[in-house]
Amino acid sequence: MPRPAPAPAARDLRDALALIAHDPSAYLETSHPVNPAGQLAGVYRHVGAGGTVARPTRRGPAMMFTSVAGHEDARVLVGLLADRRRVATMLGATPSTVAHRLVEALDRPLPPVVVDEAPAQERVHLASDPGFDIRRLLPAPTNTPTDAAPYFCMGLLLASDPETGVSDVTIHRIAVQGRDELSIFFSPGRHIDVFRAKAEAAGRPLPVTINMGLDPAVVVGACFEAPTTPLGYDELQVAGGLRGAPVELVDAVTVPERAIARAEIVIEGELLPHVRVAEDQHTRTGRAMPEFPGYSGPAHPSLPVMRVTAVTTRERPILQTLVGPGEEHTSLAGIPTEASVLQAVERSMPGFVTQVHAHTAGGGKLLLVMQVRKRGPRDDGMARQAALVALATFRELKNVILVDADVDVFDTDDVMWAMTTRMQGSTDIVVVPGVAGHVLDPSQQPAYDPAIPAPGVTSKTIFDATGPFAMRDEFARAAFMDVDPRPWAPGLSFPYLDDAAPAGSAR
Repeated sequence: MPRPAPAPAARDLRDALALIAHDPSAYLETSHPVNPAGQLAGVYRHVGAGGTVARPTRRGPAMMFTSVAGHEDARVLVGLLADRRRVATMLGATPSTVAHRLVEALDRPLPPVVVDEAPAQERVHLASDPGFDIRRLLPAPTNTPTDAAPYFCMGLLLASDPETGVSDVTIHRIAVQGRDELSIFFSPGRHIDVFRAKAEAAGRPLPVTINMGLDPAVVVGACFEAPTTPLGYDELQVAGGLRGAPVELVDAVTVPERAIARAEIVIEGELLPHVRVAEDQHTRTGRAMPEFPGYSGPAHPSLPVMRVTAVTTRERPILQTLVGPGEEHTSLAGIPTEASVLQAVERSMPGFVTQVHAHTAGGGKLLLVMQVRKRGPRDDGMARQAALVALATFRELKNVILVDADVDVFDTDDVMWAMTTRMQGSTDIVVVPGVAGHVLDPSQQPAYDPAIPAPGVTSKTIFDATGPFAMRDEFARAAFMDVDPRPWAPGLSFPYLDDAAPAGSAR
């Protein structure tokens, strides 16, 4: 596997922004006034959202909005991770090696450390103070006019198991319900929901912090899931491994929990036992917000409630958000998925799987393209075995496309070509029915197929678009002379060549 270069030094979001701020194709700052209620997402839909967002959309630069209606002191950043090349740059890798970078971090984790002082606590707003209202304090955006509420979409929850004290971090959709009240949607099996259920069974609230505006290494590292990072594994160790320096934590001001010391914004509070609210209790839209598959899912009728006790921030804080179905979700969910699969298949069949791509059409969760290198007739079966390993490694994965080593997993046209010329539907499609999937895929519902017993159960499919080893000569692609075109076309950009070797060098 390719070995990434050392990661650039970055302790927080501001350091990460400095790595791309010089590049207008990667970062755009605007002082034109914007309303966070729908307008901000509507703007970025055209600028750089990409992903499964309804067309027209595109991939483009991250945007910093410095004039946000009703919030003179706050800035809103959207789309920081909405481009794979941008993510790779901030993590010291290339688009093709960034998942391998995460595998290295998994193999060399570095636990967080506790510090006494934190930039995240430069300003403290107590919920007990007269006039406290999180709605006026922070510009939580809505993506669409039918959103159930304003949402914090990039809030990293940090909480601890009330029985063992082991901490965990996860990202959830967080709706603003009142001056000091948030609702939190937990997908089935998420670790902090396990902590919440334990505390609730004992009749106690669960102290939590919500950390926003973070080093991308922290956010991406937090998106690993079991079995790669099982219950009891602190994903902040992955960020430490990525940066080669531990994530700094600090004691929260009002609850017995810790916060990320160099966050832009921290919300402190408690998940209340036996208290539930409808996600759209104030709007009654029936919809939550647009999620990664590209649809606005139904508002949840009964969600746990977090009572806010304080908000702490840096001076002139940056609220980081995303467009729900955009390319940013693919980076957040997909790159850790790729790393998890790479690690698992390398352990079970070393050297056989050379590259994987969690495709944006599946929001980084539902669709994986897997490149294999066949060396003999037995490898026809090993390719499908590798797909089964991937499906077992990442529960929410739905479809796997297998391709040969001459196919670029990051080029959809190339993948579709392989499916068109190296696959027969009658022999090369393998279906595994009745397997756990993801509740946000609207096709995984009994209403779609009565054979589905409950939401989030699906048929998983392997599309084997690899040529049979015995026919390898017939599937050999036309071979062109290997020439570096840059001396003839100096004004054109060839990122794949720039990643591989300096101009003029042998490739």
